[in-house]
Amino acid sequence: MHIHILGICGTFMGSLAVLAKQQGHKVSGSDSGVYPPMSTQLESQGIELCEGYCEEHLQPHPDLVIVGNALSRGNEAVEYVLNNALRYTSGPQWLADEILHDRWVLGVAGTHGKTTTSAMLTWVLKEAGLKPGYLIGGVVNDLPASADSGDSIFFVVEADEYDSAFFDKRSKFVHYAPRTVILNNLEFDHADIFSDLGAIQKQFHHLLRTVPGNGLILAPRDDPAVDEVLDAGCWTSLERFGPSMELDPEGTVDSNLGVGEWSALAIKKDWSEFEIEYNPVAGDKQKSMVSWPMFGIHNARNALAAVGAAHHVGVLLADAAKALSKFNGVKRRMELLAELRGIYIYDDFAHHPTAIATTLEGLKVQLHSRGEDFRVIAIIEPGSNTMRGRTHQNKLSEACSFADEVVWKRPLDSLLDFTALCDGSGNSRVSFFEIDEILSHILAIAREGDHIVVMSNSGFDGIHKRLIDGLASR
Repeated sequence: MHIHILGICGTFMGSLAVLAKQQGHKVSGSDSGVYPPMSTQLESQGIELCEGYCEEHLQPHPDLVIVGNALSRGNEAVEYVLNNALRYTSGPQWLADEILHDRWVLGVAGTHGKTTTSAMLTWVLKEAGLKPGYLIGGVVNDLPASADSGDSIFFVVEADEYDSAFFDKRSKFVHYAPRTVILNNLEFDHADIFSDLGAIQKQFHHLLRTVPGNGLILAPRDDPAVDEVLDAGCWTSLERFGPSMELDPEGTVDSNLGVGEWSALAIKKDWSEFEIEYNPVAGDKQKSMVSWPMFGIHNARNALAAVGAAHHVGVLLADAAKALSKFNGVKRRMELLAELRGIYIYDDFAHHPTAIATTLEGLKVQLHSRGEDFRVIAIIEPGSNTMRGRTHQNKLSEACSFADEVVWKRPLDSLLDFTALCDGSGNSRVSFFEIDEILSHILAIAREGDHIVVMSNSGFDGIHKRLIDGLASR
């Protein structure tokens, strides 16, 4: 079968392309503004990429067109598919029908940390010999591709709340029918399709309705928005996770369905070493150490969720902790790109103020723990629909407080008040419309000991390479 994917370079659609190729299908795809690492992965898989959305890309007619959720009516390729009655479906529906229908699905949902947690969970299951299938919305350093069909009943999927397609406005994760579910956290996001937090919570509750009674839900113990979803109705056993806290005298959780608690205690302040404890309602406490190349309390939270999900399918805590100690992260999640004469350049996928704050805070704590003389410089492009609007104006200002210098890229279509973002703060903040202006500014101020974090959910017009080349020739 020939499958053509519209929007193939999106992290989700690109992973679908890999799975379809593994199923023996001929796979091609169209996209606009193609950029690594997904484009590089697809090319390495021998998948044909077409720039733009021309009807010529659909000649001869493919057997099936998978339509990405970034495309809408009026798009040339979409109109051609409809006018010529080509067979089409959404990405989540194809995944559910062709890959997930007879699998034990482990879904990772939440506003933040889905990609990293999915990668951790997949890595733990692989190291335990369970040979899972997986679909992850990013390229993982420890895995050969962002998706794989696997060779067992288990399948890990990054369960996104974004809508499925222009003709299916349900969240992607409603299609997946998971047996094990992680609800990592919940905040307002995706302002282009959700009117408020309640609209997102409604979709999360639709997800809970699909989880069987003999499954498991893992939820944070300190997230009121997640608690409201659970309070709306929960028919599945629940385990809680989070940094260490005092349990009640009986050692149980505050839930009628609670079956255990996962907690973490920092051994090093930057969370590069921590102890995981599992306290089940029935049974003895278990403890194990993780010492890994990651840092930050947010990553320790992700690890707890991943270990809890792996435990549900039979992986021992000690084995999970041992696997995590060898985990090397995901590309574009605080990925160190280069070190030039004591100046460090990182790439980080930033789509929300909380993600910006936790990343910058984690880096600063790590550098302080080393006793280094340093500055953290954040170059931020508010690229997501939510970030470009004014919904998180105040939160964005607060999120940057952990950086010593902040450089904003000003999108032309942004509603943000950049004057307010740059004024009245305790650190140096500037904003520019053009990439060349940002590069000139950074090259003028960068010095030994600087840690420069480029934060964007897009390719950022290739600023990463241009910055590295500029510093190398300075």
